[in-house]
Amino acid sequence: MERMRRKSQYLFTLLANAYWLFPWKSPIYQGPVKKICFPGLNCHSCPAATMSCPLGALQNLLAALRPGIQMGQLHIGAYVLGSLGLIGSVAGRMPCGWICPFGLLQEWLFLLPVPKISFWRPLKRGPHLFLIVFVVLLPLLVADLSGYGSIWFCKYVCPAGTLEAGIPLLSLDQDLRSAAGRLFAFKLLILILLLTWCVFTSRAFCRAICPLGAVYGLFNRLSWLRLRFHPDRCVQCRACLTVCPTGVSFYNGLDDINSGSCIRCLRCLSICPANAVSLQFSPIRRDISNAPVTDGN
Repeated sequence: MERMRRKSQYLFTLLANAYWLFPWKSPIYQGPVKKICFPGLNCHSCPAATMSCPLGALQNLLAALRPGIQMGQLHIGAYVLGSLGLIGSVAGRMPCGWICPFGLLQEWLFLLPVPKISFWRPLKRGPHLFLIVFVVLLPLLVADLSGYGSIWFCKYVCPAGTLEAGIPLLSLDQDLRSAAGRLFAFKLLILILLLTWCVFTSRAFCRAICPLGAVYGLFNRLSWLRLRFHPDRCVQCRACLTVCPTGVSFYNGLDDINSGSCIRCLRCLSICPANAVSLQFSPIRRDISNAPVTDGN
């Protein structure tokens, strides 16, 4: 299962960044495929990107909401929200574990043989805060005189944008390098600190910051594809927690197995020696939340 997941990550990373003509043509692909939102975090402005970033598209929607209402262009917003809703309702946060290029990068970094640092659990609320503040409220409420807002997360935070778009575009364009100022230096610092953190802590960006993961995570308990925990079979070996990239602790009831933190990598399903984890695909909602662990008495 893990080999299949890794191949899926490589394949989708290549598909999302398949425009290799940028050194000779326009530095940013603007063809018809760019109208499609890629399910993972992959910057729209990356020179090799073939599709749009759903997080950037959502911010653009909210930033232009007031002018959009006046011009009758809300159908664009319906497409963005529909894409996120469709993916989330079917698979929950599975794109984070099987598709996202930035998630793959974090897993590569965590493979480096250095002492590891546990994730501080209170930070798990971070993605929801970034989603509410930087993706929704600021683009929607802070606008210029013409009524347009700004894409705050992409502009001031997103490390994927700095790595995939900022650095490559500056390397290709002397004028951009000359114009780069304190904002780019600030974002470069964020990128360096975050990638360093990912060497020591598994999926640190996903767990503490990523708003896209927060959106998909809202669907985890409701999606057609869900995990199921069978506490009567559990032998308390903790193997599931040991291999979980996001530290979901369901064997002891601390977390729900379909917690919003779960990226559906299915490592727990593969490693469980007692078959206490199973996969369910059904559009019919059933109660499959964690039951209390009993001692059999």
